[in-house]
Amino acid sequence: MAASTRSLLLEDGNPNVSDNGNSDEERSHDQTSITPILVVSTFIAVCGSFCYGFAVGYSSTAESGIRKELDLSVSEYSVFGSIMTIGGMVGAISSGKVADYTGRKRTMWLSEIFCISGWLVIAFAKDVWWLYIGRLSLGVGVGLITYVVPVYIAEITPKNHRGGFTSAQQLMLSLGFALIYFIGNIIYWRTLSLIVLIPCILQLVGLFFIPESPRWLAKLDREKEFETTLQWLRGMNADISQEAIDIRDTLDLSQHNSKAKFLNLFQRKYAYPIFVGVGLMLLQQFGGTSAVAYYSSSIYVKANFSTIIGTTTAGILQIPASIAGVLLLDISGRRRLLLVSSIGTCISLVLVGLSFLFQELHYLEEITPILTFIGLLGYGVTFAVGMSGIPWVIMSEIFPLDVKASAGQFSDFRQLVRLLDRDILIQFHVGLDLDRDFLLLRRRMRRDSLVHLEVGAGD
Repeated sequence: MAASTRSLLLEDGNPNVSDNGNSDEERSHDQTSITPILVVSTFIAVCGSFCYGFAVGYSSTAESGIRKELDLSVSEYSVFGSIMTIGGMVGAISSGKVADYTGRKRTMWLSEIFCISGWLVIAFAKDVWWLYIGRLSLGVGVGLITYVVPVYIAEITPKNHRGGFTSAQQLMLSLGFALIYFIGNIIYWRTLSLIVLIPCILQLVGLFFIPESPRWLAKLDREKEFETTLQWLRGMNADISQEAIDIRDTLDLSQHNSKAKFLNLFQRKYAYPIFVGVGLMLLQQFGGTSAVAYYSSSIYVKANFSTIIGTTTAGILQIPASIAGVLLLDISGRRRLLLVSSIGTCISLVLVGLSFLFQELHYLEEITPILTFIGLLGYGVTFAVGMSGIPWVIMSEIFPLDVKASAGQFSDFRQLVRLLDRDILIQFHVGLDLDRDFLLLRRRMRRDSLVHLEVGAGD
């Protein structure tokens, strides 16, 4: 059983690591080529991540238009920004079990139903309650997406391509985030809500034409569908016999040793994967990503810097940074990128915190705008390279199949609870003590770096 719980994270950058439960499977994957259906399936899956990225940046760019047209107070709009995390908790709590019982494809389909409904309600909102309902529905869809998309991609992709393909989720999330920053300043907020329906509908339709996860099919003993799907993903001329045997052996071992109960997560043998998975999710959210993404416009206004220049430049830089993260993921390894990303975000938050500290002390106030601009850009770039996507990649890799569903919902729920607590506080206090807030986030990112060193000790 110990072999089945070994983390793929520990094998990162160390191809000589031996694992009796998985090594044969991994060696059989090493020469597997990329097929068109693998690329198409990944693209359809990550369309949901584009919707997620759009949702993250929407409240920042649409703030002035929504507040003016619907006459919302600061507190009402703060609730609108935060309520997505409440829906996210609902989606996250159920994500693992829903994906296990209904399948990866049906879970993605269900998530898009919630997302499409949410965007339509926001687009035709008559008052603040319409906005709340739409944002809440959107959150449920996002909560499902954040778990099932990386899991699905990891399960259909051979090991030698898994890191790059799984991190495509973050690339699409960043593209959605960048697009909303590009066009959010010039397009009517209701129109923005309708634009994002395009990738949502594309995924909804595309899911009918891509295969289900072969591992999930094998877990349900649907042997004929399992072999057909695996052959389709690997190419009609590929020899899948050894990989199919390895997948069955891994599943048999997992199912023999566990009944996949939630309480099994708290066994001693799962302590390390739980520490890594939950720890990375919490530290990712404690790093201030929501405060920066949701309220960058307000931060620039407070710093007397152009909101259009700041948000547009951030959108431009997000794309190459995310592409660099995808390319470097399998080359440099997870831990190195996480360390670089954590250090970079830490330094960037120090700059933002210092800029508002100087402003409050009426000392060097003229450099507050440029320090804020550099700090927020640096934060966006370094966060996109590592901390934004790698925790999700690791989450999809480190847990054995017998507890993957329970572990996924546990990690997602904990990080969304923490996100809600911090997000509401920052939203109601943004602009009041920004020097204190960003220096506090800096300390959290410093602790993040120390945890990465601890996690990497097993490499």
